[in-house]
Amino acid sequence: MAKFHGLIGYIQTEETAPGVHTEIAMERMYTGDVIRSNLRWDRVQTLNDNLNLDNRISILADLYAYENFNHIRYVKWMGAKWAVNSIEIQRPRLILTIGGVYNG
Repeated sequence: MAKFHGLIGYIQTEETAPGVHTEIAMERMYTGDVIRSNLRWDRVQTLNDNLNLDNRISILADLYAYENFNHIRYVKWMGAKWAVNSIEIQRPRLILTIGGVYNG
């Protein structure tokens, strides 16, 4: 099982002016394990095919991660930001399933 050490991105919406909401990104460092590593190319009707992962990363979560898991949007891994598709809570860990490249 491969080890993971990287950034998890949280996106929260804050009111910056009356009636104006802005997305604020914050990244936190976590360690854990790569449970599953799977890569696939999706054929599409565009110039380039899409690269998608079907990886599961298990992180050792802290209190902040448990209280804000609903704001997790991406994982920085292998030089790119990958979108989080689902989160499974298994204390003391969070298991993140990541997919395509995050474009946020």
